Amino acid sequence: MRWPENFMWGTAASATQAEGAAPASDWWEWERAGRAPLSGDGNGFTASFAADFALYAGLGLRHHRMSVDWARLEPEEGRHDRAAVARYREIITAAAEAGITPWLCLHHFTLPRWFARLGGFADEDNWRRYWLRHVDFVAESFGDLARGWQPVNEPNYYPRITYGGGPFPPARKDADAFNRVSEGIHLATAEAALALRATGKPVASIYGLSVPVALDDSPKTAVRVGNHLADHWSSWIGLVRDGVLRIRDRPAIDVPHLANVFDLIGFSYYRTTGIREGEIVPYPSGAPLSDMGYAVSADGLRRVLSKLRDDLEGTPLLVAEYGVGTSDDDLRARYLRDGLTVVNTAISEGVDVRGFFHWTGVDNYEWMRGHEVSFGLIGKDRAVRPSAAILKAEAIG
Repeated sequence: MRWPENFMWGTAASATQAEGAAPASDWWEWERAGRAPLSGDGNGFTASFAADFALYAGLGLRHHRMSVDWARLEPEEGRHDRAAVARYREIITAAAEAGITPWLCLHHFTLPRWFARLGGFADEDNWRRYWLRHVDFVAESFGDLARGWQPVNEPNYYPRITYGGGPFPPARKDADAFNRVSEGIHLATAEAALALRATGKPVASIYGLSVPVALDDSPKTAVRVGNHLADHWSSWIGLVRDGVLRIRDRPAIDVPHLANVFDLIGFSYYRTTGIREGEIVPYPSGAPLSDMGYAVSADGLRRVLSKLRDDLEGTPLLVAEYGVGTSDDDLRARYLRDGLTVVNTAISEGVDVRGFFHWTGVDNYEWMRGHEVSFGLIGKDRAVRPSAAILKAEAIG
């Protein structure tokens, strides 16, 4: 396929999943309470990062998004761990030395326990004081090494997995907390983007996106589709396009200074959300299922790109995560081919897509599924899978 000049080919990973849980994090405590499998050393990235970067470079995947773990950098409120700063600087420097462009993420689901116990993103005074201080610290500590920023991973999903009945701490179903966290995490993400742009490096979002497909005309389905669009589309689009945050059941918040804070709208895509009788079901029917239980189909990526083109006309886009959890590497290869065809077709039709990051490079810790699910182009034993050749052929040409 033909790709634009300087198209970005990359991989993405998170600190907890690649390094294991930080001892000062809420996830460490969650694991030890028996609420999740033990993460151990993740996929061993802390010891093998230089070799991993060499593998990525050899595949032509010369961009990498990694997260710097807040709980490692600031294990106690106000006390920064200088050894952790030095270690991350070593890792980021090694990426550059291998020819990899490092993008840094500041929050990928887990929190320092001290911040979580203060209320986390549910309390505005809390996040404005501590989160924005952390953003400034990261910019100061790594701004000379980072080549781009992706501040918060999937802020639209975070409220659901924590206060919407999901399995992440505190794993409560609490409508009021859900809405307060939704407001907080979206505003905190945009404020971080605004601050990080001052470093002169590009800033991309990472929204988790899928377009809901109603499979019947029942009232329950209509409500579920409407809630999905409100939570995962209208909220952040109003914020980054118009400077107005709209969280359902809450008054709109005017924040004009936060309009257009991202240089690229990046997103993760994993599935199409089929809804029948108000419940999420695999879609399309008959598609193979991933090891996570959802239908594997790249057509949903086409739907996402089409909706982004319509809602954010002319905005540069980034496929910040695309991958599948499966032990069937042939399925991964087909899914990669299909996804790349979708992106390439969208570009030919005028959609401004700037890059494609695969989730993930090396198999890692998959939260509630532990080490059971393979998302990597490379196994934990560092054996490169045949599916990696699909990306290599496009990235290197």
